[in-house]
Amino acid sequence: MRSIHVLLLLLAGVASVPGPARAQIADGPTLAAVKAKGFVDCGAGLGTPGFGYTDSKGIYRGLDADSCRAIAAAVFGDPAKVRFTPLNSAQRLPALQTGQVDVLIQTLTWSHSREAAAGLEFAAVNYYDGQGFLVRRSAGLTKAAELDGASICTTAGSTSELNVADWARHAGVTYRAVVFERNDESRGAYEKGRCDAYSTDASQLAALRSTFPTPDDHIILPDIISKEPLGIAVRKGDDQWLDIVKWTSYALIEAEEQGITQANVDGFLTSQVPVVRRMLGVTGDHGKLMGLDNRWAYWAIKAVGNYGEVFERNLGEGSPLKLARGRNALWSKGGLMYAPPIR
Repeated sequence: MRSIHVLLLLLAGVASVPGPARAQIADGPTLAAVKAKGFVDCGAGLGTPGFGYTDSKGIYRGLDADSCRAIAAAVFGDPAKVRFTPLNSAQRLPALQTGQVDVLIQTLTWSHSREAAAGLEFAAVNYYDGQGFLVRRSAGLTKAAELDGASICTTAGSTSELNVADWARHAGVTYRAVVFERNDESRGAYEKGRCDAYSTDASQLAALRSTFPTPDDHIILPDIISKEPLGIAVRKGDDQWLDIVKWTSYALIEAEEQGITQANVDGFLTSQVPVVRRMLGVTGDHGKLMGLDNRWAYWAIKAVGNYGEVFERNLGEGSPLKLARGRNALWSKGGLMYAPPIR
């Protein structure tokens, strides 16, 4: 009878059976390679404010940059053990496929072809976005359909290029594509007047607009022409590394839901809340299940804070972009950010 009672408690997540600690699993190919070289190599964008950019001190900043640092902290207990490899849109997928980088977090849209045919596995979404259009206020445009006959700047090899073409066909709009190899070249061309509009993810349009000398001279049209779940990608075939990257991302979301921050995480080590104790490695062997220290999530949160803190610092009201959380709010606050349980 006692064994049945304990089993029921276990299923409810409120009890544990005494016994030897679970042995740590062996390192898979990616984790072994990462430990051997002593850092996580992250594919990095070439300059997207709020997501991935180099500041005046030469430090790589942004939502994507902090996501990479969280992974490094989960693996090594040290967010500094990361290297950012700059890649343009055409280079980034081959760099991950060939093992040049360990993880790709570069405003990369999670799509079927990338996962089914390009050898990528998406671990999580770190920003829910959609593609829009940036135009000059002086053009007097109010909706995307009025771009008929316009020149539109996009980046080669990106989903943005394909989305504009799909949208134009469906909407019966003719346009002249002005395509560049790099995002910064596309943005620069728009700023110099080489095209009438620039189309990419709406968050990036807001980022670009914030850098202009007179941002109010430009507007983002209200039309959103696609779904752009910006994801964190790894190579297919290494489930252990996929788990590490996936659950590190989820741990930051769960931390926000539990009220755990970069500043107060140490105080939560004495929490009696079961989910908090498991996540921070006070109880259970969730780190060992992935080949990591049991405090993997503690180190990630200690390094960059919870998801809300990362968002606010890089994209929110405390940043130059001043983006609302919107669909990137927690599920409990009307958004899409939801973490499966760590149990």
